[in-house]
Amino acid sequence: MNDFNRPYQADTTTTGVAYDEGLRSFMLGVYNYMTLGIAGTALIAMFMIGNPGLVNSISGVLPWLPFIGIIGLGFIAPRIIATGSPAVAHGAYWVYVFMWSMLIGPVVAMFVGVGWADLVYQAFFAAAAVFAGASLYGYTTKRDLSGMSQFLFMAGIGLLAAIILNFLFFKSGLFGFLTSCAVVLFASAVTMFETQMIKHMYREGMSESNSRASILGAFMLYGSFATLFINILNILGFARD
Repeated sequence: MNDFNRPYQADTTTTGVAYDEGLRSFMLGVYNYMTLGIAGTALIAMFMIGNPGLVNSISGVLPWLPFIGIIGLGFIAPRIIATGSPAVAHGAYWVYVFMWSMLIGPVVAMFVGVGWADLVYQAFFAAAAVFAGASLYGYTTKRDLSGMSQFLFMAGIGLLAAIILNFLFFKSGLFGFLTSCAVVLFASAVTMFETQMIKHMYREGMSESNSRASILGAFMLYGSFATLFINILNILGFARD
């Protein structure tokens, strides 16, 4: 989960060819880092598919470690990336990607193992479509989305609690399905909010004075994409089962 309490105020008054070109270049850098993270996760998942013993070890011994790491880094890493050295910023981002890979990899391997590889592809392309639409809206809208921060924070806490309670106590497939549907809507809203926030970072000049801005933007959007993918995959799996 990302920290939605970083305030910003959307501004749509800044115009000009140089500004637009600079913004596009900055956003391209953000999406490039994000794409590299997704590619890294895909490679780790492929490795796990070919090594079922490793998947069993992760699932049986440390099933909660990646989840806890993702939640912790979601709150801590943005501050580290924004204030640390470039090497530290890269380290925080790639540790985050690795944690997500340790969570996603075993799930993908399980789906492939039972002959549901097609669902993995469907979930990926569906997540890519939802993410692209939400991010495009956040990039192009003239509406100020900064007021969503408190709602997203509270919604994120509620969904996190629901996921943990279902895993520990309810163990209900239907409840998990409904939760995943809610998380997909939540992650779509987060993607819109974060994309506008990243644009705001450029407007404030962060991209010029802080080379870690692209990494910070990629960190936020990668987490949203990974959240969309794993929950869409869960929805597809429940529907087929």
